[in-house]
Amino acid sequence: MNVLSFLGYAQSLVLLLLTVIAGVAAAVSLVHAALQRPDAFPAVDRQSKVIWVSILAAATLFIWLFGAIGLLGIVGVVATIVYIVDVRPRVDSIQNKTWFRKR
Repeated sequence: MNVLSFLGYAQSLVLLLLTVIAGVAAAVSLVHAALQRPDAFPAVDRQSKVIWVSILAAATLFIWLFGAIGLLGIVGVVATIVYIVDVRPRVDSIQNKTWFRKR
């Protein structure tokens, strides 16, 4: 095995790892959004539960079908990151849920 074939193998492995991590994050976010109360989303001035579940379902599908690096995969990754960083903490806080935080 020469250096170029090893680098190609390593690149493929890294892209696969990124896709799996992004896909699992999107799937977990989808499940989280689906399990929340419908009134929690408008209460924190965000889109409705139906819209977020639809966005995250599409994001999960895009990531698993097109990879995390393809154009639609990047759209899915961005949607997932927005949910994880912005929407999920607000929805959890209005429902007094703590997942990985101490009170």
